[in-house]
Amino acid sequence: MIIIMIVLGSIVFFLMLFVLKSVLSPKKISKIQKNLKTGRYTAAIKDAKALIAKNPRDSEARYLLGKAYLADKKPELAFMEFKTLNKTAVFNNLATEIEFRDIIADLYLKFQQPDEALQEYILLNKKDPKNPKYYFKTGKLYESKNMSEQALSYFQKTIEIDSRYAEAYASMGLLLFKAKQIPEAEKAIATALKLDPENSETLYCHGRILRGKKDYAHALSSFEKAARKQEIRTKCFLERGSCYMETNSLEKAVFEFARAIKSSKQPNSPEMLYARYLLADCYEKQRDFDKAIEQWEAISAVKPKFRDVAQKLADYADLRTNDKMKEYLTLVKDEFFQMCRDITEQYFDYPVQAVKEIKIGCSILAVEKGSEQWLNTRKKPQLMIFSRESETITEPFLRSIHEEMKKQGVVTAHIITSSGFSRDALAFAENRPFDLVDRKKLEKIVEKVKFSF
Repeated sequence: MIIIMIVLGSIVFFLMLFVLKSVLSPKKISKIQKNLKTGRYTAAIKDAKALIAKNPRDSEARYLLGKAYLADKKPELAFMEFKTLNKTAVFNNLATEIEFRDIIADLYLKFQQPDEALQEYILLNKKDPKNPKYYFKTGKLYESKNMSEQALSYFQKTIEIDSRYAEAYASMGLLLFKAKQIPEAEKAIATALKLDPENSETLYCHGRILRGKKDYAHALSSFEKAARKQEIRTKCFLERGSCYMETNSLEKAVFEFARAIKSSKQPNSPEMLYARYLLADCYEKQRDFDKAIEQWEAISAVKPKFRDVAQKLADYADLRTNDKMKEYLTLVKDEFFQMCRDITEQYFDYPVQAVKEIKIGCSILAVEKGSEQWLNTRKKPQLMIFSRESETITEPFLRSIHEEMKKQGVVTAHIITSSGFSRDALAFAENRPFDLVDRKKLEKIVEKVKFSF
């Protein structure tokens, strides 16, 4: 009888405990929700963490904890909670699941995980098939993966649901333009501008098309207007810088790329990396190599394998230790010409006949010493090409020089470069009158010459 009483007592105790939890838990959840609404995020976080400590599988408490972290401007912590929840949560309320997946998809994008975001948007399309926003965002992610056919399909679906969705028309227009379907592209963009002439996404896409048509003045205006939207500001300034770069307005391009870098909040975003890379390219063209190196180093710190940054840093590593090579690369025109004269006269021992500026640096026409001393001796002209461009010398360039040599009766062409030669260039020069001097040979030459500037 005593045993039966003990068992019955235990059952009653656990039943009372279960009832008590069932009553108290909703009250605690309600309290967390109230604190969220009133801005008491610290209290909401504390209460939600207390519930999770008692029951780690409490989906509702974890969801509210994630929302509280977001509201408290702690997206990293929110992301951790939502990822944990995404593995185990079973949603009884469709509206709650849609809200959750919308939030976590944005967080995946924020933390550079586009594939995971894409999966969430595909799921949202099934859960909420009448919402055009999710089809549009799915299309944008396919666009970013260069899957144009899939992107166009989702933009078209967006428009089918909402025929006034201006951004979908704009994005579709840009893809059609890239596919060289010009009439269809311009029609889509015209529709987008008619629906919402001040929409930043539409203006951005319009600017991209105008830039593609080399209508730079209107493209610049369109990107500047589009930059009013914080989310795409970096991309807009990047595009403006590219417009100026394509018109060889390097100073203005530098200004725009600097704006792009300053406006970005994510140091490892693709837009930030490209802005730094193009800014370094401008500095390199301006022969401000110290500033170019700063940008390459900043890129390397985030993504060492980004494009040819590692090679750039290797190519210019000696600028900090070899003053004469730095002078070769950075001197103003007149002093650079004098440096080339000194190399020609002192190292090669050729009297200089004429000096001319060329796109890649300097061209000097000289003669072999002694061939000009006797009237009955035929002069042996020598062509000196000094390049200080970063690009490798290629076979087509040597072929053009070879044709020029024939016209001028040049015996030998000496190609001196601060970079190097491609394989096809080396093969072309092998049985022809070329003397190829690459960066390593040039470094040794400049150490032997006494410059007169």
